[in-house]
Amino acid sequence: MQSLLHLLRRIRSLCIKELLVILKDPSSRVVLVMPLIVQSILFGYAATYDLTYVPYVVCDQSRGEFSRDVLARIDGAGIFDRIATLDNAAQVENWIYDGKALLAVQIPPDFEERLRSGENTSLQLILDGRNSTTASIAMGYVAQMVSDWNGSRGASSPIKLISRSRYNPQLETRWNIMPAMIVTLSLMQILILSALSVAREREQGTFDQMLVTPLSPWEILVGKAIPPVLVGIVQGSLIFAICVFWFDIPFAGNLGTLYLTLFLFTLSVSGLGLSLSAVSKNMQQAMVFCFVLTMPLILLSGLTTPVSAMPESFQIATYVNPVRFAVESIRRIYLEGSGIADIAHNFIPMLAVSAITLPLAAWLFKNRMA
Repeated sequence: MQSLLHLLRRIRSLCIKELLVILKDPSSRVVLVMPLIVQSILFGYAATYDLTYVPYVVCDQSRGEFSRDVLARIDGAGIFDRIATLDNAAQVENWIYDGKALLAVQIPPDFEERLRSGENTSLQLILDGRNSTTASIAMGYVAQMVSDWNGSRGASSPIKLISRSRYNPQLETRWNIMPAMIVTLSLMQILILSALSVAREREQGTFDQMLVTPLSPWEILVGKAIPPVLVGIVQGSLIFAICVFWFDIPFAGNLGTLYLTLFLFTLSVSGLGLSLSAVSKNMQQAMVFCFVLTMPLILLSGLTTPVSAMPESFQIATYVNPVRFAVESIRRIYLEGSGIADIAHNFIPMLAVSAITLPLAAWLFKNRMA
């Protein structure tokens, strides 16, 4: 019994010692608390499938009492925002293609006439299948409102809802998720490889050897940046092959445009990782920084939930997130066949991140080597 008590005391002393080591370091206390707070807030606000804003357009070729009544129900739902009333059905495609509208409501010319004569008629929804989950939820809301309208008018005047989806005909979630995986799955690897590059040498003592070499900070930067970029491109290519040949998701775009986007994305992430590496004292600290940064980057990318569904402050924060613009660009290239002119505006934030983080990393290298 006495030996058991001694054992428990020794274990207790060791536990107290370890807790003191963990809690004594101010940086450790921050790492233990801040990521939990930040990620809890991000999950609470950003990772949501609740629809609070659905931009849509209307092409009402009937312009009758019944069509106005149906559209009034949609407008009055509180989450649907009619951003345009179109003159003809040919204009619908542009609004969906540009991503300005999540769905379009088309009402045929004989809508009023058929209902008044007691015949069945149809109301057509055109959905943006690039965001399949949100589009499906929005379609469900419209279907419920049409059902309620039918119920209020009686069985003699039913409206049949017909839906068509652009860029994802069956609204398969896989078509929405997998193309985005080309960049998001390689994110962690690129970030870790670049973040560990200098931290590893500093921890192993080889960083000092670079002080006596003729290499300039920019040469070191280039030598450290290229390998993670190459690894990221190879990983993206592997995921792309899985999308095309395993899951049979048809690729509608141009490979040159896809790889240009992938290169700019990997370059910006490599810049982030090298900046983290330059300020990290050891590999463990670099790994912690990577894990803390990765979750917000993915949550604020629009990977699973649209950026438009996030609070306005979070939407503003996404403008400094290169993952958001890479995900949007890859989806448009893969599913729509968009060219460089269509997605060139998404290159600017990724280039801006690279233009800031790469010189910052070089400056930090220079100061570390001084």
